[in-house]
Amino acid sequence: MLGDLNPPRGLFPGRSSAGRRPGRRAMLRASATGLAGLTGLAARPGAAALPGGAAKAKSTILFFLCGGSSHVDLWDLKPAAPAEYRGEFRPIATTAPGLTICEHLPLTAKQGHKIALVHGVTDSGLATGDHHAGYYFNLTGHAPDITFRTMGNDRRPFPTDWPHMAAVVGSRRPLHPSLPQTITLPYRPSQAPYTRPGQFAGRLGLEHDPFFLEGTFNDPMRFIVPDLAVDAAGAGRLADRRGLLDSLNRLRHDLDLEVEIGNYTRQQERTFDLLAASSTAGAFDIHREPEHVRALYGPTINGTSLLMARRLVEAGVPYITVFWSEEDAVVSKKCASGGGWDTHANNFSCLRENLLPEFDRAFAGLVGDLDDRGLLDSTLLLVSSEMGRKPKIGDPRSGGPGGAGRDHWTACMSVVMAGGGIRGGVVHGRTDPRGEYPEEKVTPGDVVKTVYAAMGIDDLEATDNLGRPYNLLEEGRALPIL
Repeated sequence: MLGDLNPPRGLFPGRSSAGRRPGRRAMLRASATGLAGLTGLAARPGAAALPGGAAKAKSTILFFLCGGSSHVDLWDLKPAAPAEYRGEFRPIATTAPGLTICEHLPLTAKQGHKIALVHGVTDSGLATGDHHAGYYFNLTGHAPDITFRTMGNDRRPFPTDWPHMAAVVGSRRPLHPSLPQTITLPYRPSQAPYTRPGQFAGRLGLEHDPFFLEGTFNDPMRFIVPDLAVDAAGAGRLADRRGLLDSLNRLRHDLDLEVEIGNYTRQQERTFDLLAASSTAGAFDIHREPEHVRALYGPTINGTSLLMARRLVEAGVPYITVFWSEEDAVVSKKCASGGGWDTHANNFSCLRENLLPEFDRAFAGLVGDLDDRGLLDSTLLLVSSEMGRKPKIGDPRSGGPGGAGRDHWTACMSVVMAGGGIRGGVVHGRTDPRGEYPEEKVTPGDVVKTVYAAMGIDDLEATDNLGRPYNLLEEGRALPIL
């Protein structure tokens, strides 16, 4: 559960006390049935078809490398920098002239002509240097507000937060006939009670929250709908539908959410219809994939999550977010962190022996598989993270230079884009010779605006619960890589 989602009083002027949510709203978030927010199943009233023009993407897959991936070791290597900056890895050529990446990404290098690298993505000093703020900035395109500084890791998701770009896309696309508009898998970062802000619909409303499929490190082929424990392969089909509804209705009596969940019953019913539908079970069942296709992605939870994402693209889901699983205890211990790409210690061995081989196989497999199926042009791929890593080697928490770690670094990071109309084989943005600061700045808002442009979304007007108009993202501009 997310814990208490209430912002401190006075932080959001103009919002009535009736508009604040009690902490038990967490119960709604925790249930992937959605209660009021089965997550992305309702498009905004009057959502129009996409405009014509250059937009090609029908779906987006965001692969978010949780922990903060090292830009200077993956995408923006600096072989001429001093040894204490450049590290142990060397760049290799890709299939795109002049585009180089890390030597430990050989499979991705073969897809170089299909990808675009964006360097110099910076928080411009507006974030806090921690994971919470990094998630929020890069998932929403909006700079973190003062509460991220005053509350630190106690800063929970608020109902007034700016929405995850997935929720915006889902709210603007025509309603899918049988599947959610947006899906998140295989987990929601991070471990409770420190749930990362920015991954929900926020002020757009519970009904636009991403639908959640849970996967596990120990059983990567199986995805479930949490709390109901409905097997995504369709094995246990909601036999006691009415009993479950009655149980959830009893929970509702404890929640003071009448204004926001006026569509509660309709959403409940649609949730159960969705989970009982044979088409849903088929989309969620990766056991149906031939073994040679599964082998492209690898047997890990991150690989199977990308394979699931490809299946959901085929089924027409507009936006899928895959958060890199941080369950690997070996990586967590080796890197002296909470897991994932947070390489505070042994940065180079963690990357070379664990993280990069798994990423390389899964991501290159996704790019190649989409291309083979004729889906790459209509599917936008975005690889991002909450931050980069400090170019100067040596993190105090792992003993300085001897610990061979890289600390957090929000002044500079890189993102990767492919498909969906993105011009492959190009590099946008530039950093200084040590990879510390951008020489051509790119903001998270620019990246999010590029996603919207690729998907043909130019209507970002919305209204709050008092009927006042506002713009979902005034900041940023689409990058010239479309």
